[in-house]
Amino acid sequence: MDFGAKIITTIGGVNITQTMMNTWIIIIALTIVALIIRAKINKFTDVPTTKLQNIVELLIETMENFTIQNMGEKYKYFGNWFFGVFCFILVSNYMGLLSFRSPTADLGTTLALALSTFTLIHFMGIKVNKGGYFKGYLEPMPLLLPLNIIGELATPLSLSLRLFGNILGGTIIMGLVYSAIESAGNIIFQVVGFGLATPVLHAYFDIFAGFLQTFIFVILSMTFIRDKIGEE
Repeated sequence: MDFGAKIITTIGGVNITQTMMNTWIIIIALTIVALIIRAKINKFTDVPTTKLQNIVELLIETMENFTIQNMGEKYKYFGNWFFGVFCFILVSNYMGLLSFRSPTADLGTTLALALSTFTLIHFMGIKVNKGGYFKGYLEPMPLLLPLNIIGELATPLSLSLRLFGNILGGTIIMGLVYSAIESAGNIIFQVVGFGLATPVLHAYFDIFAGFLQTFIFVILSMTFIRDKIGEE
């Protein structure tokens, strides 16, 4: 059984995989939703009068408060970035519910997300601490410079592998379950499997684990950035 991202087609010598196609679908869908909400924002009132405004304000305020709690009032503007990251990862994780391959089941996707966090970590570290940022690599003694560098490089690896491993693991398990049910000769086993077992497993591996891994990625990213900024 092949759990790798299959090549759909080739354009100009470039292979278009399931991961790439599903990522584009997610980006287009989220962009359309964002444009629709942006068009309706002009109709929003100081006191919410529609369900859409209530939902939008709840989501924005929740992420803003979460960002303030983890990064401080001064850096609440990071809530805008992490809200987008949260939405993308969550929708990617939930693609399995629609029988699509989750882009986050591909290490290329999770590594790209982790590298964006890695870039923010060091950009903010240099911006806030300036010259003192580089001195931190020589502490507590200059001989530990190689180990400090390795420790920094471990951050994107741990972020990407954690998300990738959990989502791919769920994909593999669900694939094996479906294969076992379909190959079973007992019709009762197939009915019970598709009717009871698979919904429960999807609820855990796709819905619960998908949300949990999204939450973990975002909160770890916030924590890493805040740690690099230090106390001001």
